Amino acid sequence: MKRTFGIIFLILPFFGLSVRGQGPVTLNPDTVLVDSLGDVVVAARRPGTLRMGGAENGFQIGKEELFRAACCNLGESFTTNPSVDVNYSDATTGARQIRLLGLSGTYVQMLTEQLPNFRGSALPYALSYVPGPWMQSIQVSKGASSVRNGFESLTGQINIEYLKPEQEEGAALNVYGNTKSRIEANADANIHIKGKVNTEVLAHYEDDFAQMDENHDGFVDQPSVRQVNVQNRWDYLGRKYIFHGGLGLIDEKREGGQKVESSKLKVQSYPPYRIQLDTRRYEAYMKHAIVLNPEHGTNIALMASGSIHQLDALFGMKTYNADERNAYLQLMFETNFTERHNLSAGLSLSHDRIDGKETTPGIYAQYTLNLSSKLTAMAGLRLDHSSLYGTFVTPRAHVKYAPSGWFTLRVSAGKGYRSPHPLAENHYLLASGRQLILDNPEQEEAWNTGLSTAFYIPLWGRTLKLNAEYYYTHFFHQTLVDYDSNPSQIRLANLNGRSRSHTFQVDMTYPVISDMDLTLAYRISDVRSTYAGGRFLERPLVSRWKGLATVSYKPAPGLWQFDVTCQVNGSGRLPGTADRFPVYPQLSAQVTRWFRHVSIYLGGENLTNYRQPHPILGADDPWGANFEPTMVWGPVHGITAYVGLRVNLGKRM
Repeated sequence: MKRTFGIIFLILPFFGLSVRGQGPVTLNPDTVLVDSLGDVVVAARRPGTLRMGGAENGFQIGKEELFRAACCNLGESFTTNPSVDVNYSDATTGARQIRLLGLSGTYVQMLTEQLPNFRGSALPYALSYVPGPWMQSIQVSKGASSVRNGFESLTGQINIEYLKPEQEEGAALNVYGNTKSRIEANADANIHIKGKVNTEVLAHYEDDFAQMDENHDGFVDQPSVRQVNVQNRWDYLGRKYIFHGGLGLIDEKREGGQKVESSKLKVQSYPPYRIQLDTRRYEAYMKHAIVLNPEHGTNIALMASGSIHQLDALFGMKTYNADERNAYLQLMFETNFTERHNLSAGLSLSHDRIDGKETTPGIYAQYTLNLSSKLTAMAGLRLDHSSLYGTFVTPRAHVKYAPSGWFTLRVSAGKGYRSPHPLAENHYLLASGRQLILDNPEQEEAWNTGLSTAFYIPLWGRTLKLNAEYYYTHFFHQTLVDYDSNPSQIRLANLNGRSRSHTFQVDMTYPVISDMDLTLAYRISDVRSTYAGGRFLERPLVSRWKGLATVSYKPAPGLWQFDVTCQVNGSGRLPGTADRFPVYPQLSAQVTRWFRHVSIYLGGENLTNYRQPHPILGADDPWGANFEPTMVWGPVHGITAYVGLRVNLGKRM
C-alpha cells in the first residue's frame, strides 16, 4: 500500500491533478484521508528547515518553519533556530542585529535573491524592512561563503527569497495584532498576464500606536513605528531568455524616548528626551538570463540592483542625516563541462556613497567538482580593487565528504573583507550621553575556518538527525565598539592587537512520536578582542552560551499545530566592570488552526516575563553624561500575546 501511494505521489504532478486539503500538503505519503466531498486529501509534513546539499554548510528555512512563530519580519524569523540570534542594539530606537558564529550582523552578508542589500545606515533596521509574509524562504550559509556574491561574507550569508510572480495566481492577506499595541497587515497578489509574463504586488503596513512604559523609568519600552512597504515585481519566463525585475518603496517613522507626561524628568524645565527617525528608501533590481545550452546548464546572466536610503534622525539634541546611494552590477557565466565539473565566472561592480564614495570592480572564478554523491569540492578566487583600500584577493574553499547515507563531513576555509562605515552602521550610539569618538576606518579583514558533521541515525524506527560544528574566525583588521577604554566615551576604534571567535554548536532533531518533532541545541561562543590598554577581553553584552529546545506537534490531518520554544541564554561581560549579566530564560508558544483557505494563530512571546532590570541607565537624567541606553543584553519587553489571521484567495495554504 505504501509503495502504491508513493507511485501516485510521483505521477500526480505530471497529470496536472490538484490535491486539496485543510492544511499544507506535505511529503509523507503514509496518511491519506477522504473528506466529506469525496476528495482525496494527502496530509503529511514537510520539514521546515532543510540542510543544503552542496559543499557549503547551510540550511534553508521554509514557510513551514516560518509559520511556527508570528514572524512579522525577518528579525522575528529565527525564534526557533539554534544558529542565529537576534538582539536589540539599544533600548530606544528598536534597532536589532543578527549574531552568527558569535559575531554581530555586520559580518553577515545580507542578500535579497542573491543581490547584496541593506548597507550603511539601513543596516541597524534592515531586519524590520523584510515582512515575514513576503518571504518564501531564508537561506543561511555559515563561514566563508561562495565568492560569487562578493568578498564581504566574514561569518556567513543570509539570503532572502521573496514570493515569486510566477507562483500560483491569486491573493493572500495576513493581519496581526499584539498586546503591545502593534497592528500589522500584509498582502500579496499574483497576476498571470498573456504569454509568459507575470506580475506581483506586495504590500505591508504596521503601526505601534501606543507608548508603553512597563518598567516605569519614564521612557517608552519600544518606539512607535509606522511603516508602509510596497513592491511590484515582474518576470518573463521564456525558453531561452528569463527576466526578473522590480521596484520597492519603504516609508517609516520611528518615535521613542521619554514620555511627554513623564514625572521622571530630573529637571522639569528641560524638554523631554525624544528619539525620531524618518526613513524613506527606494529600491530597484533586474536580472536577465540567457540559456545557451540547457543540457550543460550553460547560461549567461546580468544582474543589477540599486537603492537610495534617506534618513533624518534626532537623538535628543544630536542629529544624524544620511542620503545614501548604493549600486551593484554583476555579469556571470556558468556551465557544466560534464556531470562532474562546473565552472562559474564573472565580473562585478559595486558603488557605495555612504559617508564617502567607494567604487569596487572585481572578477571571480569558482570551480566545483562532484565525484558521484560522496565528494564535492568547491574552490573560488576573487580579485577586487577598492577606490579607498586598493587591491585585495579573496580565496575560499569548501569540501563535502559523504561516505555513506548516515554521515556527512564538511570543511571550509576562506578570507573575507568588509568596508566599514562606523557612524552609519552604529548611529544608534548617538542616543548615549557619552562622547562618541571615531577612528579613521580601516578595511576589515578576517580568515574563517569551519568543520561540520551531520549524522542520520536510525533509532526506534525513526531517524535522529545530529549535527555538530566548530568555527574559528581570526581578524587582522576590525572596527570595535569600545565601551571599556574610557567611561565617558564610546569609541569606534580600529583593532590594535588580537581579535578572534571560537564557536561550537551541537543540535539534534528527532520525531519523538508521530507528528511531533523535538529539537535540542547547545552553543558556546568565546569571542575576545584587544581593547585600549592592551587588555584581551571577552566581547561585552554577548551571551557566552545558549541552549534551545523546541517542540512542534501537528497531528494528522494537519488541522492543528502546536509549537513551543524555550531558550536559556548564558551570562556575559558587562563593559567597563568586572560584573556579568545573569543567565536568563525565554519561552514562546503558538497554536495554529488550519482551514481550507484560512489559518488562525494565537501565541505568546517571552512568557517567562524576564526583562533586563535597567535597560536604560541614568533614565532620570537623559541630558546628562551618564545617560546610557545602548548597553542592552536581554529582553526589554515583558510578556507579549498576539493573534493573527491568514487568508488565501485563490491560493492553497
